[in-house]
Amino acid sequence: MQIAEALQRLTTRAGLEGVSLRHVAAEAGMSMGSVQHYFKTKDEMLLFALEHRHKLRSERITAKVLAEGPPTPRSILRACLVEILPRDPDSESDYLIGVAYFIRAVADPALAKVFGEGMPELLAFFADQVRQAQEAGTVPASADPAAEAAILWALADSQGSEILMGHRTPAEAVATVDYYLDRLFTG
Repeated sequence: MQIAEALQRLTTRAGLEGVSLRHVAAEAGMSMGSVQHYFKTKDEMLLFALEHRHKLRSERITAKVLAEGPPTPRSILRACLVEILPRDPDSESDYLIGVAYFIRAVADPALAKVFGEGMPELLAFFADQVRQAQEAGTVPASADPAAEAAILWALADSQGSEILMGHRTPAEAVATVDYYLDRLFTG
């Protein structure tokens, strides 16, 4: 949607605090009334854009997994983890938007609730992929799926900051993801 894309561009440049309905209208090439037709408040617009961002990320991951052939737990996890990393201008922008939402969510309980709702689902999804791999014999039965899910999230999330700060390259971060997945998928 035009409004969500304008909000994402502005957020990447100025953070969420520097964004208003008026700014988004100007960035989208729309009238203020048009934006207010859809959103009465900035918070409504931010929540919509957050949901839109999650939907686009899910679509990208699904497309990548399906393009690689029959999906496996390892290929699904790898696609998810690599998608989190800022590897190019678009994914860097997406990562910065996530950081902006995180900062705002720390101080805004309503946004924190929505922002945080996806994390238990994501960790459960990662843990389920590990369980499926255990059943297929590609991950040792001794692995704790919940702990592995938390490690996988932390691995990708922490490297994003390192990439943006210039301490790691995207290729190094992806190599680290592959290294850990190779250790986990030993079957």
